[in-house]
Amino acid sequence: MFGYGLDPTIIIIIPALLLSMWAQHRVSSTFSEYSKVTARNNVTADGVARMLLTLYGMGNMPINHVSGNLTDHYNPQNKTLNLSDSVYNSRSIASIGVAAHEVGHAIQHNEAYTPLLFRNSIVPVVNIASTASMPLFMIGLIAGMMSLVNIGIILFTGTLIFHLVTLPVEINASSRALTLLEQTHTLNSQELAGAKKVLTAAAWTYIAAALMSLLQLVRLIMIRNSRRR
Repeated sequence: MFGYGLDPTIIIIIPALLLSMWAQHRVSSTFSEYSKVTARNNVTADGVARMLLTLYGMGNMPINHVSGNLTDHYNPQNKTLNLSDSVYNSRSIASIGVAAHEVGHAIQHNEAYTPLLFRNSIVPVVNIASTASMPLFMIGLIAGMMSLVNIGIILFTGTLIFHLVTLPVEINASSRALTLLEQTHTLNSQELAGAKKVLTAAAWTYIAAALMSLLQLVRLIMIRNSRRR
């Protein structure tokens, strides 16, 4: 049983913490680097998004300008594309890559891409489960109620499932984006390589999140097992 000092199982999640820190730095530095490189055809990120959406019969989809840095997202509830301050109306290859990535999500939704639909369907349940998992786990430990501890672990598993299914969704959206930018000659080969670096850096943040969830789950199971001794 663990005492009230430093929990030795915390060491398990250190690799995920380090990877997360590296991934966040990588995506920030890579985006910053290529946000200084203007696309040779002088198009804007929102203009590229509109053009790509039109190619797929979604030309009327609203493209909103939202505040923040890299807060870009596709909203499946109201079917809107939302581009951040650092992307909207920018002519950089980094911003064009990010905008095309969000278009990739819109295309996934339009084509009923199974992993995306599954992820969207479990979001409400995962939100509730992730909120309740740790309180139930801790209450169970303190009260010596292993049934609550197990429920907490089961609920936390939902978070891992969410992050695991997010990986193919994000990777596929980036793959679609790069293919479209190449096929439409929006970016040349050199510019495309830069956009790919930005999207690859972003993908590492999702990998880090999935690893963190996995190692945290292992940690919770270890803590539970130690209390059974």
